[in-house]
Amino acid sequence: MNKKAFYLWPLRQSYTILADQELAVMMKAGDEAAFNEIYKRYWERLYVVAKHRTGDTYETEEIVQDIFCNLWRKRHSFELTKGFQNYFAVAVKFEVINRMARKNRENRLKKEVSVLSPLADESTSDQLDFNELQSQLALTIKVLPEKCLLVFKLKHEEGYSQKQIAEELNIAEKTVEAHLSKARKTIRIRFGYLAEIAKSVLFF
Repeated sequence: MNKKAFYLWPLRQSYTILADQELAVMMKAGDEAAFNEIYKRYWERLYVVAKHRTGDTYETEEIVQDIFCNLWRKRHSFELTKGFQNYFAVAVKFEVINRMARKNRENRLKKEVSVLSPLADESTSDQLDFNELQSQLALTIKVLPEKCLLVFKLKHEEGYSQKQIAEELNIAEKTVEAHLSKARKTIRIRFGYLAEIAKSVLFF
């Protein structure tokens, strides 16, 4: 071990005793070792929670990996408020709901296209229409803030009541209502000429 490595060794070891807030600040500054400590500290917990919700090993691994990749990708703007345990709990819920919603949305869009174009050739026109709908909807949903999108999906994809959403996310019902209102307004404005189809598919 060279002299530099010798002096750095105690510093590297100390990452295990750092609090979440300290690790978050160091990660934000680009410290990969801090990120690795967060990963080691929370990977298994995330996996257990995600596996309980999906029941699928492969999808669970994808979900956990995506969460950590997104965390590192947005590290420079990341702000930790209530600790990583709370952050990851919400992140898992969001990722699982987002995947379920995407599957449900694709099925509904396919049904909607088949109703709107009963005489069209399934291998050409229907596929083009479906791709357009899917693309427009994905772009529209993408602009919503993370918490706003999570509330919207819980309401319209999972069928949660506003009270259930408030309890699930530990926020006030008025906050839930505000998020839903903002989401619906954004979708109506941005969906343009596909607004009527969006309304029937998303039930807003």
